[in-house]
This record gives sequence, structure tokens and C-alpha cells, in this order.
Amino acid sequence: MADICPKCGLPLDICACEALEKEEAVRIKVYTTKMKFGKLVTIVEGLSSEDMAKTAKELKRKLACGGTAKDNHIVLQGDHKAKVRGVLAKLGYNEKNIDVW
Repeated sequence: MADICPKCGLPLDICACEALEKEEAVRIKVYTTKMKFGKLVTIVEGLSSEDMAKTAKELKRKLACGGTAKDNHIVLQGDHKAKVRGVLAKLGYNEKNIDVW
């Protein structure tokens, strides 16, 4: 007998909880700001805390930059707001929920 997901009640091998959470996510805000010494950073807000570390790692890898995930937002070094929407869409987030400011 297959294991059952406690959230959706489906077998774990066809569980769709993670995909549904990404699609039903609240608005994701992407914007740039200046930090110490006038350096530009890109901020990504609105992701769930479970996905934040994994998403930050993928964003840093795909955008070839440094960064961190803390205080309910992701901070990426440099101005990447033009590329973040496409990367998040490839990771499974709904492109309509991503606001780039």
C-alpha cells in the first residue's frame, strides 16, 4: 500500500501539493534597492518560508550571483529584476503573480 499525503490525500508518488502551493502563492514582489556603499541588490518578497531556501539557491545558481534568504525575503547581489521573473516561472511559480517594480 502506498503512503498517503496528509495534505491532499493522494498517494505520495502523484502528490501535487507543492505545485498547487506555488500556483496559489500570494503576490511575489521583485525590486532593487541600494545597500551599504551604494551597491544594488535585488529583493524577492512573498515566497513561503518552506520554499525560500531552495528557491534562493536556484536563483543564485541561474543568475550567477551571491545572495541570501532571511527575514522572509531573498536578497540577490546585483540588479537582476529583469531576469528573475523568467527564472521563477521556470521554477513553477505563476508568472501572473510576480510583480517587478
